[in-house]
Amino acid sequence: MLESMTGFGKETVELPDKKITIEIKTLNSKQFDLSSKIPSVYKEKEMGLRSLLMAELERGKIDFSIQIETIGKELPASINKKALEIYYKRIKSIAAELGISEPADWFTILLRMPEVLQNEVGSVDDDEWNLIQAAINKTIERLREFRIQEGEMLRLFFIQKIEVLFALLVEVEQYEAERLDKIRSRITESLEKLVAAQYDANRLEQEMIYYLEKLDVNEEKNRLSNHLNYFIDTINTEQVQGKKLGFILQEIGREINTLGSKCNHAAMQQVVVRMKDELEQIKEQVLNIL
Repeated sequence: MLESMTGFGKETVELPDKKITIEIKTLNSKQFDLSSKIPSVYKEKEMGLRSLLMAELERGKIDFSIQIETIGKELPASINKKALEIYYKRIKSIAAELGISEPADWFTILLRMPEVLQNEVGSVDDDEWNLIQAAINKTIERLREFRIQEGEMLRLFFIQKIEVLFALLVEVEQYEAERLDKIRSRITESLEKLVAAQYDANRLEQEMIYYLEKLDVNEEKNRLSNHLNYFIDTINTEQVQGKKLGFILQEIGREINTLGSKCNHAAMQQVVVRMKDELEQIKEQVLNIL
C-alpha cells in the first residue's frame, strides 16, 4: 500500500467559551520537518505533540496549527495602557520634530505596536486538553486517510508508466536485427572501399562477432524487464517505502542509459529518449511517497 506525503486533516472542538480548530498539512520532504503554530497557553504540550506527530507521520514537511476563536465576551488579551501612552507621546514628539502629520487613526497604529496587546496565559485545563488531544488524533487519522487516497492515485500512475516502459522495451526489439545488419554492412563496405586493402576474411568474421557481441543489448533488456517487474511487485506490497522505490528507479535508469550507449541506431536511440522521459516522470512522483 502506497502512502503519499501530501495530506490534509482538520478537526474542530466546540467549548462553551471558545472554538478550537486543529489543522495539519503535509508535503514531501526527505526528513521530518515540523512547523507548528500553537497558542501560548498550550506551549508546555509542544514537545509531546512533536513526538506524537513524528511517530504517526514519520517524515515530510508538516504544518501543524491550533487556532482559538473566542465565543464568549471574555477577551483573550488585555491592553497595556502604560505602553500605549509611551508610544503615543513618542509618535507625537517625532511628528512635531519632523514636521509631519499625526496619524488619523491613533488606535489602529498604537494597537499594532509591540507589547501593547498582552495575551493572558492561563493554565491548561485537563478536561479541555483531553478533548483537544482526541481532536488531534482524529485530525491525524483524517490526514492519513487523505495520504492513502493520494497514494492509490500514485500507484495507478506508476503502473501506467511502467506499462509504457514495457511497451517501449518491446519496440526496441524490432530494430535489433536491422541494427546489427547495418553495422556489419557498414564495416564491410568501408573495407571494400580501400582498394589496396588485404584482409583475412576469417579473421574479419571473428573480429566482427566480437564487436557485435559488445553491442548486444539482450542482457540489458532482461535486467531492465526484471527491474520493472520488481517495481510493480514492490508498489503492490503492504509496506512500501519511497526510498526503496527510488533505489529501484536508479537501477532502471542505469539499464536504460547502458541501452542508449550501446544501441548505435537512430530509431532505437529515440525509443531510449522516450524511456528516459517516462522514467523522469516516475522519479518526480516517487518523491511524494512516504
